[in-house]
Amino acid sequence: MKREDRKPKRLGPKSPFRLVYLILAVMVASLVYETWDTYQSVATIPYSEFEKLLDEGKVKDLVVSDDTLRGELSEPLDGKTRFSTNRVDPDLAERLNTHGVEYSQEQRSPISDALIAWFLPLVLLVGFWLFMTRRMAGMGGPGAGLMSVGKSRAKVYMETDTRVSFSDVAGVDEAKQELQEVVAFLKDPEAYGRLGAHMPKGILMVGPPGTGKTLLARAVAGEAGVPFFSISGSEFVEMFVGVGAARVRDLFDQARQQAPCIIFVDELDALGRARNAQPFSGGMDEKEQTLNQLLSELDGFDPSTGIVLLAATNRPEILDPALLRAGRFDRQVLVDRPDRSGRTQILKVHAREIALAPDLELEAVAALTPGFTGADLANLINEAAIVATRRDAEAVTLEDFTQAIERIVAGLEKRNRLLNPREREVVAYHEMGHALVALMCKHCDPVHKVSIIPRGVGALGFTMQRPTEDRFLMTREELEEKMAVLLGGRAAEHLIFGHLSTGAADDLAKATSIARSMVTRYAMVPELGHVSYENESSTFLGSTGTPMRVREYSDDTAREIDTAVRDIVQAAFDRALRLLREERETLETGAKQLLEEETLGEAELQALYAKVDRAR
Repeated sequence: MKREDRKPKRLGPKSPFRLVYLILAVMVASLVYETWDTYQSVATIPYSEFEKLLDEGKVKDLVVSDDTLRGELSEPLDGKTRFSTNRVDPDLAERLNTHGVEYSQEQRSPISDALIAWFLPLVLLVGFWLFMTRRMAGMGGPGAGLMSVGKSRAKVYMETDTRVSFSDVAGVDEAKQELQEVVAFLKDPEAYGRLGAHMPKGILMVGPPGTGKTLLARAVAGEAGVPFFSISGSEFVEMFVGVGAARVRDLFDQARQQAPCIIFVDELDALGRARNAQPFSGGMDEKEQTLNQLLSELDGFDPSTGIVLLAATNRPEILDPALLRAGRFDRQVLVDRPDRSGRTQILKVHAREIALAPDLELEAVAALTPGFTGADLANLINEAAIVATRRDAEAVTLEDFTQAIERIVAGLEKRNRLLNPREREVVAYHEMGHALVALMCKHCDPVHKVSIIPRGVGALGFTMQRPTEDRFLMTREELEEKMAVLLGGRAAEHLIFGHLSTGAADDLAKATSIARSMVTRYAMVPELGHVSYENESSTFLGSTGTPMRVREYSDDTAREIDTAVRDIVQAAFDRALRLLREERETLETGAKQLLEEETLGEAELQALYAKVDRAR
């Protein structure tokens, strides 16, 4: 999934030639010519020089104005026969008569004075205003909204500009197969519809952020070789009521002129949010009008004309039902996080221009990155190349990828964050508690690395587990073991030091969340029955935030739920404490080794694994 920097070409008629520009150009040219002619043929002299020439009888004629004297000489001065000087002497007329020089008072036209005093500054001001507003509109500045009211802001890419094909997209084979039909229809609509079928009007791509929805849309345009209109849903909505609807109309008008073509609306949820979803919030008229116009346009165009509407969102649950009915967005394509095979394909696409070590297998990198999206993998490739460049290597190795994964997942190492000896000892036992419990549990992922080097914002150490395969289902036993690993650090602190610290705050939050889900969502507590007590309404696909929960049970049931959650977490803590108590000698040995070396890799951990293998 490779993106290239491209400058979009904008289609549409050229700006009409304005008469004001012609007038301004003529006036500027006249002013420049007059200035040049004056400089070439008129000598500017001081008044004292004029008096000297006048006494010598070299002044042939003179034109007198309020503050200047201009005239012609009987003999050239520096090759120029005309002169100009400032008027100084008020008794000039008498002296001119004495010497017999003809002179006259300059008569200025009131029309020319009015033009110079009023019209020329006005024309210059208007011209400057038009120039600045056009520049700001082109750059998206403050003048853009005023000058482009009712005009679509879609960026238009011709088929030569897209430069993306399906070969640049990997890891989403099912979505690619769905969109192949769009390409076939755009290339040959008659052959595609020979049995009476017609293309869906709208195709909605749904998936978490970073999975390649926008890239898929560009690949469709690149494969079909048609113009590609790209716009974000938020660009339709303005502060002026009616502007968004006008922009929707203008976008579809442009698309009809360029048909066959593709219209791609990114972040459709900004435009297509369900109406009356927030009945007491203001400013909804503009959004509703824009949505209504979009629905009208979807009903109004014929798919046989060659216009295909693609849209992408990671929040399909908040879209208006009218958008998703048959005849509008009547096909939804899921663009999900890739599995291990898909991650391998994506890594191969992004690694085309990266110098990889001959013995590096991208399958091993894919095994280390469960849950990564296409954008995450692209970032991983770049980070690994940076790590290899930093150490002056000739190629990128697996160790570079491992460091890049740690950098992305755990954060940057903070070696300048100095801990006192007591804190380092507590952190060492805490992290070794995580690792040792994970080694002793049957269904836990293998431990890849343990470190007490501070990372990120608040992490004083970390334990990295490497999954061996993608998991989609988990049993109660596996969840309990996962909670035991999370609480292993806290249990180690309690066992060795006899106290509890604040270092397990994040572990407690994760363990409590798992326990609550076991009780309220998965019905894994027999005493509460096979009942789901909470329905999660996540904010968007792939959300890591706190979901919105609606309570639909009594206070007595809530008390039972709280008791069950507390019992599950306590049981996980007791289990971790029991395992560590059985292997306290191994815990102390590993913690001392961790204090000396700061980081233990897989080889050192395998030695610990051999010691505790009997406990598995």
